[in-house]
Amino acid sequence: MNVLLLALLAAITIGAAGFALMPSMLGEGRAAKRRKAFQGDIQAHRRETHAARNREDRRKSVQQVLKAQSEEQKKKRRVALVDQIFQAGMTIKPQAFIRNSVIVGVVVVIVLFFVQVPLHFAAVFGVASGYLLPRFYLSHRRKRYQDKFLDELPNAVEAIVRGVKTGLPLNDTIRLVAKEVKEPVRSEFQRVLDQQAFGLSMTDAVQVLLQRVPLPEVNFLVVVISVQQQSGGNLSEALGNLARVLRNRKKMKLKVKAMSSEAKASAGIIGSLPFAVAGLVSLVSPAYLQPLITTPVGNIWLGVALVMLSLGVFVMNRMIQFEI
Repeated sequence: MNVLLLALLAAITIGAAGFALMPSMLGEGRAAKRRKAFQGDIQAHRRETHAARNREDRRKSVQQVLKAQSEEQKKKRRVALVDQIFQAGMTIKPQAFIRNSVIVGVVVVIVLFFVQVPLHFAAVFGVASGYLLPRFYLSHRRKRYQDKFLDELPNAVEAIVRGVKTGLPLNDTIRLVAKEVKEPVRSEFQRVLDQQAFGLSMTDAVQVLLQRVPLPEVNFLVVVISVQQQSGGNLSEALGNLARVLRNRKKMKLKVKAMSSEAKASAGIIGSLPFAVAGLVSLVSPAYLQPLITTPVGNIWLGVALVMLSLGVFVMNRMIQFEI
C-alpha cells in the first residue's frame, strides 16, 4: 500500500509540474513565432524601402541624363537648312524653300514701294523679311512638331513597356505602337519599321528617330533600346522610369505655361500697341505721321523706334522663357 501511495503521489507531482510548465513552454513558442513574424515584417519593410530608394535613384539618374543631354544639344552648332526642314516634318526641298524666301522678300519690297517708303528702306526691309520670316515659320513648325511628338511619346513608351512585360518581342511592340498611337509618333515609329524592312538592325533604325526629332528624351529612348539590343537588360524597367519622367516634365511645362500666360498676354499687348495707335492716328489724321516717312529726320527716328521696339519685345520674350 505504501508503495502504491508513493507511486500515486509521484505521478500527481509529475503531472502537476507538467501542467505548471506547459503554459510557459507554449508561451515561449508563441513568443518565438511572434519574434519571427516581427523580424519578417522588418525585413520586408527594409526590402520595400530599399526598392523604393532604388526606384527614386533611377528616376533621378534619368532626370540627370536628360538634363545633361539637353545642355549638350544647346551647345551644338546650328542645324543646317535641310535638317531643319526634315525635322519640321515638311516635304519641301531646300531649293524651293529658298525660292519662296526670295519671293517673300520681293513682295515686301513691292508693297513698301507702293506705300511710298523710300527705296533703300524698302530694300533693307525686303531682305530682312525674306530671310527672317520664312525661318521664323520653319522654326515654329519644327517646335510645334517636336511638342506634338513629346505629348504622345509617354503613351508610346508605356505601350512598349506593357508589350515587353507581356512577353512580346520589341519589334512586335513597336509595330503595335505604330498602329495605335497618334501622330506624329505613329509615322515616326513606322519609319523605324521601314528602316528595318530595308535591312537595318534595330540599333541603326532607331537612330533615324533621333535624326528626325533631336530631343534629349528621344535620345535617351534610343540609347536604352540600343544598349538593350547589344548587351541585354531590363528594358521595361528603364522605359517605365523614362515614361514617369516624361509625364512629370509634361506636367511641369503645363504649369509653367499657365504661370506665364499673363506675362505673354501683356507682352503681346505692349508689342502691338504702337502699331495699333499708329494705324488709328493715320485713319483720323492721315498727314500727322507723314513726316516720319517723308523726311530724313523722321526716317531716322522711325528706325530708332523700330529698333527699340524690337529690343523690348526680345527682352520680354526672354523674360517669359523657362527651362524645364
